[in-house]
Amino acid sequence: MISALVYSEGTAVAYDDLAAARTAVGTTWVHVADATDAEVDAVAEAFDLHPLAVDDVRGDVRAKTEEFADHTFVLVKSARLTAGETTFEKEVSTRPVGVFVGRDWVVTLSFEPTGPIDRVMDAVERGDERLLHRGPDFTAYRVVDTIVDAYFDLLDDVETDIEEIEEEVTMSTDIETLEKINDVRRDLLSFRKQVWPAREAVGVLARGDPAQVQPQTEKYFRDVHDHLVQIVDLTETYRDLVAGARDIYLNTLSQSTNEVMKVLTVVATIFIPLTFVVGVYGMNFADSPYNMPELGWTFGYPATMLGMALLVAVLLVHFRRRGYL
Repeated sequence: MISALVYSEGTAVAYDDLAAARTAVGTTWVHVADATDAEVDAVAEAFDLHPLAVDDVRGDVRAKTEEFADHTFVLVKSARLTAGETTFEKEVSTRPVGVFVGRDWVVTLSFEPTGPIDRVMDAVERGDERLLHRGPDFTAYRVVDTIVDAYFDLLDDVETDIEEIEEEVTMSTDIETLEKINDVRRDLLSFRKQVWPAREAVGVLARGDPAQVQPQTEKYFRDVHDHLVQIVDLTETYRDLVAGARDIYLNTLSQSTNEVMKVLTVVATIFIPLTFVVGVYGMNFADSPYNMPELGWTFGYPATMLGMALLVAVLLVHFRRRGYL
């Protein structure tokens, strides 16, 4: 799908012909989303887009900013959390978005549908004065800013997952809790790999290095850069929280294991003397010269059982006083 708009102060007109939109008076914005290779090639030819930059949008490369002879290429990635294979598993899904900024035109290219760009284009069609009175660099800023703002929504979802995990680790040592922790750790690592390059790419625009970025637009890109710095800090903070939750889980699991071992040790300690007693009297040397007098005693059996019971009671009292039970 190819959408072409030409806008200036107060007006925004849609065009079906790329050549006419390219030569029209005003700022030309062409948005290519979920398009065929033939449509992408047509736009690239009409605006003389560098083929390597177009290939970067097709591929899975890191965010960056590159300057060419007559335009600047900015590659950013939209990101969102999507459902995984299990009920609680989530993964970070990214979509590369290419923004080409020329002297009086801007081309946005994505091989998948992108809601943030559609919202900005809708604002232009509705006659948003903040966009109609600015040049293509400001439109590029709005596109990048909308994509970056969506990062905060993703981090809000991750924060909710972390809060649930922090509640679970103190009450449960189920394997699902550990899987949730590892899933969030993977999401944050994947998201971090997207945010760090994006911060560097926007930093080039914030400094005003490209000729297509006007001095009055630099402050807007600096604002986006500040948001990315904040997002990076939040990502690192959340990674620390998840690492802390994982440590708590492992400590809780270790403590639970220690409690089980303590109980088993107490039980084994109680049965060791009982086993000794029944082992001694189980030798049954009734006909031996060294006869065991208790074997012929009428109260031998109940006396032995009573002694064993008293021995168990003494051990239980001792273990309780020591805090083992």
